[in-house]
Amino acid sequence: MAGIFDYITWRGDLSFETVPFNVVDSIILTHISYFPFDRIVPGPEDKKSITIAEAAKKVSNILKRRPDAFTDKLIFRDDLALLAALGAGERYRNIELCGYVNQIDPEAEKQFSALTLLDRSGISLIAYRGTDDTIVGWKEDFNMSFSPVIPAQREAVSYLEIMAPGIRGALRLGGHSKGGNLAVYAAAFCKKNIRRRIQAVYSNDAPGFNQTIIESPGFLEIKDRILSLVPQSSIVGMLFEHDENYIVVKSNQTGLMQHNVFSWEVGRDDVVRMKKTKPEKLFVNRTLREWLNGLEKEERRRLSDVLYEILISANTGSMRKLGNDWLKNVSPMIRAYNGIDESTKKFILKTISAFFKAARNNINILIPGPGKEDIRA
Repeated sequence: MAGIFDYITWRGDLSFETVPFNVVDSIILTHISYFPFDRIVPGPEDKKSITIAEAAKKVSNILKRRPDAFTDKLIFRDDLALLAALGAGERYRNIELCGYVNQIDPEAEKQFSALTLLDRSGISLIAYRGTDDTIVGWKEDFNMSFSPVIPAQREAVSYLEIMAPGIRGALRLGGHSKGGNLAVYAAAFCKKNIRRRIQAVYSNDAPGFNQTIIESPGFLEIKDRILSLVPQSSIVGMLFEHDENYIVVKSNQTGLMQHNVFSWEVGRDDVVRMKKTKPEKLFVNRTLREWLNGLEKEERRRLSDVLYEILISANTGSMRKLGNDWLKNVSPMIRAYNGIDESTKKFILKTISAFFKAARNNINILIPGPGKEDIRA
């Protein structure tokens, strides 16, 4: 039951020349894009960089002055320990971080963040952050269900085209959750001369795309270079359409908790692979797909907008703050719901009913029976 911290212990003192870059490295290094590096890692316009060791030291110094400086900013509680571990070991400590961007735009319903990692051995990785804690970020995820392109995807292409000219050699792109989606989208829709340089795209439990995108020339050109990882009961990573091969990773958690890469089991040079996914993954995937396919695009948009208006009525700005003071925040959300017209209320109840109907239609997947196969939903 070894995880990524165990891998850092095993390989942390070995350079990439000694033990080549592998899929576990990709999980670790794409994941640090979640760290709030504001005013720590230089932006694209600075033309400067900072090593992981230097970044870890800066963070440590900040914590000495303000122990709670990152409490409300971390998406994953283990990220502080991860950065410290990377800064201490030979394998990662001298990797340079640069080009950090973090954009939150409620008006455009956009949440986008990325950074670039450069190693002296010639390894480069552009890492895109997944959904953060902001309600805007979650709204942009909802928008994926009806919008052919979301603002963060456009930003992902632009970021790649800004950073790529300053990077020598082959390119690697990657991300977790929405970050993996952004990495694939950027690879598929960037300029051809940049696409040709892309060696690999790491998509870690990331949602897919609509059929138009996966049939596009750019996606078809890049799909054989996409490495998709999903835990055995993946929910997020099986949303929407996929047309690339994927590896099933063993997780020591269940349900949605498997989305957290700290739960993924690894060996010394690879993830622990599973031949089959679990029935609950197929159940959730087929239920969500049937439910979404039963809604017209405008109905999806309407549902997304209504849910967003209810969430922002609490004026918290983040999902964590919303949950931390639930009793206080539920009152404005109830008022917001009560203020909705009757037609919209009926629509919400109708869509909820449709979801439970889809669940009933697929409940047989969870019932053990002879001859059942693990098939792709």
